Amino acid sequence: MGKEAKIKVGISVGDLNGIGMEVVLKTFADKRIFDFCTPVLFASSQLFSAHKKALDAPIQAQGIDALSDIVHGKFNVMQVWKEEVSIDLGNPSKTSGAYALKSLEAATDALKNHAIDVLVTAPVSKENIQSATFSFPGHTEYLTAALEGEGLMILMTDSLRLGLITGHIPVSKVSESITEELIQKKVGIMLQTLVQDFGISKPKVAVLGLNPHCGDHGVIGSEDDTIIQPALAKMQAQGHLVFGPYAADGFFGAQKHLDFDAVLAMYHDQGLVAFKSIAFGQGVNFTAGLSAIRTSPDHGTAFEIAGKNQADAGSFSAALHAALAIFKTRNQYQLLTENVLKTKKRS
Repeated sequence: MGKEAKIKVGISVGDLNGIGMEVVLKTFADKRIFDFCTPVLFASSQLFSAHKKALDAPIQAQGIDALSDIVHGKFNVMQVWKEEVSIDLGNPSKTSGAYALKSLEAATDALKNHAIDVLVTAPVSKENIQSATFSFPGHTEYLTAALEGEGLMILMTDSLRLGLITGHIPVSKVSESITEELIQKKVGIMLQTLVQDFGISKPKVAVLGLNPHCGDHGVIGSEDDTIIQPALAKMQAQGHLVFGPYAADGFFGAQKHLDFDAVLAMYHDQGLVAFKSIAFGQGVNFTAGLSAIRTSPDHGTAFEIAGKNQADAGSFSAALHAALAIFKTRNQYQLLTENVLKTKKRS
């Protein structure tokens, strides 16, 4: 692969006082990754140097002032700010959150303008990143507002892709938020991403129920019978391989997820408790359904170990490789569909 063909990977720094920079530096300490992509960290050379010194990391950086100056084969640091910022590893602050947002905003703008090909986000503190310009419960909602499309959070490993019908909302709001329209929309996004981003021509998807035992025919709740089942029946009538609802408590214990290309849970913890029990530390968070590709590790800021050189970079590395693989698969899909359309127009 020629230098100019390398995928440009934008990286938002995450909370300055968390483990984000540690997992980034550990991932790119392996120089073989530069054969496949060109990283661009949206931060400052001072921040990079501070974390490099704290971790004694064996990595050099190329500071750039414009994205047109990206150097392939180097770890690029796009200078989003020039001022010196105080680093206090392990102690979140309004300052560490504010600069995490500066990094995310600059990286997202670059993604929208095609100056980078994919975005991998290091973890932020949902509390201290809040501001006048960021009033979202997480990256997924922010990027859905910033990019084209409708976002779907998918947590994934080699053996499991798990999406969420509802995302970062209180449990008390889940039942009233679930509608036939929402279920069909989220399942539709999952089906599309399995085709275009993972190369699965006829995907098979499982959907979990909302209530214990899927409501036991109305004894423990009616939503499974009156909302979820009718929504899935309509999609089945359209020829989609969508099955459920399945009682969530036994589904993963019986390893039924291995029988499907993806699973959709009704709410955040219903899916993520199971996912993190299966794959915590090696999973990837992928925001499907958007016009551009974003992945992240499956963990948070881990302030309690920040600066102690204890963070495992496995999940961030997996997020990086997932972004590269999805980018290639989506490009191949777009090329194939464009060729089909051209052939149809000529005939």
